[in-house]
Amino acid sequence: MNAEARSQETKVKLLEGALRTLAEQGIAKTSARAVAAAAGVNQALVFYHFGSVDELLAAACRHGAEQRVARYRDRLAGVGSLAELLVLGRELHAEEREAGNVAFLGQLLAGAQTQPRLAPATAAGLDLWIDEIEKVLARVLAATPLAGFTDSAGLARAVAASFVGLELYEGVDADGARRALAALEQLAALVTVLDELGPLGQRAVRHRLRRTTGRG
Repeated sequence: MNAEARSQETKVKLLEGALRTLAEQGIAKTSARAVAAAAGVNQALVFYHFGSVDELLAAACRHGAEQRVARYRDRLAGVGSLAELLVLGRELHAEEREAGNVAFLGQLLAGAQTQPRLAPATAAGLDLWIDEIEKVLARVLAATPLAGFTDSAGLARAVAASFVGLELYEGVDADGARRALAALEQLAALVTVLDELGPLGQRAVRHRLRRTTGRG
């Protein structure tokens, strides 16, 4: 293995070590020493490759999000309705919690409140998810009476924020989180009913939406 390959391997070990340390020990205990121990490398390499622990955490956030989004991209691309998106959302929720990524995200969000340098990286990681959700929403809403009356970009952020909040909320009120997800599924069912209306019914819905929103 050449020097460049060894350097890249070390960087990946540090990124993954940072993800594990943050999820398992929390941001208050995430130090260069703790990350290096998790990565199995000398702690001086944290500063050599990233300059600071904050910069390493920012890079780890992007690294983790890129990996997770890539893992689910094909499944998201296959979603054909809001109901299917919520079903997949439940699966992702369970998988991400099992993998420790919910705890990791919670620590990053908490850390960003007091360490502003973490905020852009945390937002960038969430944006990777939001971009994929926006594509799904634009596609599944295009053939419904709601097309032209919804902001897919804004709705994608609302969906992402809801799931982030539910993932964190579940830790203190699991039953409440389940009820919230069920409520979202009821809204998806309502959209499905609108989509199944005949041409006259859909035209009436669009007319009403135009009058309500002032569009068209």
